[in-house]
Amino acid sequence: MSISDESKRWFVVRAQTKREHTSARYIRKELGLEVVAPQIRYTKVTRRGKVLWKEAMFPGYLFVKFDRNVDEKAVCYAPGVLKMVRFGDYVPELGEVFVMGLKDVVGDEEVLDLTHGVELGKEYEVASGALKGSKGEVTEILPGGQRAMLLMEMIGSERTIEVDVFSLLLPSRPDLDS
Repeated sequence: MSISDESKRWFVVRAQTKREHTSARYIRKELGLEVVAPQIRYTKVTRRGKVLWKEAMFPGYLFVKFDRNVDEKAVCYAPGVLKMVRFGDYVPELGEVFVMGLKDVVGDEEVLDLTHGVELGKEYEVASGALKGSKGEVTEILPGGQRAMLLMEMIGSERTIEVDVFSLLLPSRPDLDS
C-alpha cells in the first residue's frame, strides 16, 4: 500500500544512546522511511593518542518522516527505538525547513566534520601538560596543523613554545563552516 507524501510528517523519535545510527539504518532499510540521524566527527585525544571519533549530533534522537496512522507502531518497535517524543497527548511535528536545513549542513553522508581551529594572533589557554593554565598567543601554525607555536610569558621574559593544538582550549565552539 502506497502512502502519499502529504500524509507523512517529520517526528522526533527517542532511541537508545549510541544505537541511533543502527536504528536509523533499520528504519531506512526495513521500513523504507526517510530518516535523519546526523553525526559529528572530530579528533579526540585518548590514551591511545589521537583518534578520529564519531558520535550522534543529537544523542538519543532520530528524525523520521512517516504517517503516524500507518507507521507509528513499526517505528516504535524498531531495534534500538524507545518511543516517540511526546508531551502528554501532544506529539510535536518537526518542520520540513528545519530537517532540510540540517540535511544541507551534514550532507548525504549525515556526518559533520568538526575541526580544531586555531588562529594566528589569538590567545589560547593550555588545557593539559606541564603548562596547564598558562596562556599564550599563537605565532605560527606548524605544517599539518597539529602543532602550533605559542608566545608565552615565562621566567620573566617571553618565550616561544611548541604545543599540540589539541592541548589548547578553544575560546568558543568549533567552527562549523571549516
